[in-house]
Amino acid sequence: MGKEPLTGDQYHHGNLRAALLDSALVVLTEKGVAGFSMREAARRVGVSQSAPKHHFGDARGLLGALATRAYRQLCDRLESLELAGLDARGRVTRIAAEYVAFAGENRALFDLMWRMTQFDFTAPELAEQKHRALRALDRSLRGEDAEPAASDTDPALLPSYAVWSLVHGYTTLALEGAIDSSNPDPLNSDLLPAMLALLDVSGPPRTSLP
Repeated sequence: MGKEPLTGDQYHHGNLRAALLDSALVVLTEKGVAGFSMREAARRVGVSQSAPKHHFGDARGLLGALATRAYRQLCDRLESLELAGLDARGRVTRIAAEYVAFAGENRALFDLMWRMTQFDFTAPELAEQKHRALRALDRSLRGEDAEPAASDTDPALLPSYAVWSLVHGYTTLALEGAIDSSNPDPLNSDLLPAMLALLDVSGPPRTSLP
């Protein structure tokens, strides 16, 4: 069930920003990105239409803040996984399962996170959370003691990009009903583990990024 609309007496001035984010999530869940309205988010909190501008500037800013919070929540989940004692394939499988679970539990947010034209995808805080997600995946592949990648184009990240692309592509297709459509719960089918098993996650990359 979705959250009940927020009212003006449910927050103090100091946490208006958080209240607006919660309200924005309700609107996003109900209406999707295309139907999102900052005015509606403000109305449900019980504040003026101009109130969100102080915190977010405009609707793009509000959606960007919501996407940043979503990335942070995803990263918190990935980083909290217990991976000790697992080999590289086991760690990757555990990370992939958590990624898929997050998407299934937060479909509206997951959709928003990749709508790069709807907000500033290069904003520093958002960029940091994206890097956190990549680092979590990279550590699952190369281990906690591996030397951090020098940059996003470090060849050492090639396996991480390959796994991320596969897992994200599978998740998106499953959510849209375009894969394993006969399965009532395609996000939890055996297809993803089978596809991950086709990847060689044990050795170093043999090529360089351009």
